Amino acid sequence: MLRRIGSREFDFSRQVAVMAIVNRTPDSFHDQGATFALDRAVEAALAAVADGADWVDIGGVPFGRGPVVSVDEELDRVVPVVERLARVTALPLSVDTSRPEVMRAAVRAGASMINDVRALRAPGALDAAAELGVPVCLMHMQGEPATMQRSPHYGDVVAEVRSFLAERMSAAEAAGVRRDLMAVDPGFGFGKTLAHNVTLLDELRQFTTLGARLMVGVSRKGMIGAITGRPVEQRLAGSISAAVLAAQRGAHVLRVHDVGATRDALAVLAAVEQPRKG
Repeated sequence: MLRRIGSREFDFSRQVAVMAIVNRTPDSFHDQGATFALDRAVEAALAAVADGADWVDIGGVPFGRGPVVSVDEELDRVVPVVERLARVTALPLSVDTSRPEVMRAAVRAGASMINDVRALRAPGALDAAAELGVPVCLMHMQGEPATMQRSPHYGDVVAEVRSFLAERMSAAEAAGVRRDLMAVDPGFGFGKTLAHNVTLLDELRQFTTLGARLMVGVSRKGMIGAITGRPVEQRLAGSISAAVLAAQRGAHVLRVHDVGATRDALAVLAAVEQPRKG
């Protein structure tokens, strides 16, 4: 299974990796565009590195909200951030995109991973991922971003999400993506009700048998707000609790907004779970 991202090698049997989120969008649900300016996006990424991020995930499209972002606009948002960061840090960089044009341009600029909410279902995405030969995360999403939360439904949410991810892994492998370069993400909040999200979090270990690293992104999401009754800016405690639960249930990578606080929580968890000596 996936161990190397760019020049960085991970021992997932001993550590849970932390992926920092940097969204270069004017209407991000988390910071409402505070990191939209190029300099601010780069500063946020470097601050996350200083806080202990294992790698940085850069996105230019706010899924499910606002007007459609063109390919050219997404390229203009994402590639300059990757280029700047690649010059000043050796930390692995991931690009959060579903478009093959953005995948290719970002990897040329220095990205070393693709994080795709559509699980390489966009035309040309499978071929691009196979051609680039970098790690890729395949995420589950029911429906389309603009409509996915209107009436999501499942017979068995864990079984259906797991089956989808297994199918996408097979499709990626058939297209030429090496299985040992794959990670999977059950897609919290992407076409799921609160009950679906809670069930997925509780049953995360069902996804660790797919033969891929398991990435989880619950940071400050609507499910945390629904559980706590808190607005986005007050969801840190709930997000940290969910991150620790995910780590206990087998998550290999946590995709977060609050790197330092997540690192502290994982350190406490590791101190309790590590074998006692003497």
